[in-house]
Amino acid sequence: MSDGSVEGHEIGAGVSIIRESTDVVGSGPRLHQHPYAETFVIIRGRALFTIGDEQREGSGGDILVVPANTPHKFAVLGPDVYEAVHIHENDRFVTEWLE
Repeated sequence: MSDGSVEGHEIGAGVSIIRESTDVVGSGPRLHQHPYAETFVIIRGRALFTIGDEQREGSGGDILVVPANTPHKFAVLGPDVYEAVHIHENDRFVTEWLE
């Protein structure tokens, strides 16, 4: 479950932010892409990320960058709470859902 989000245009910023915190194993967004880069700053927990054709486990302390127009998704692995900040390099969320 997302703790909160803010679009940059609402606060005069050029980026939009999602604060994510969940302990539901398997949760996460379905495959999608954005016309801008997205950066995941993982604070704690673990998730399996699909970025393009690659899979990578991200855990507390990791920073993952998804290039613009790259299909991606993630699923929380548990058992700990996944907590992260997702930074969208745009002042509004623009998402194309692929599945």
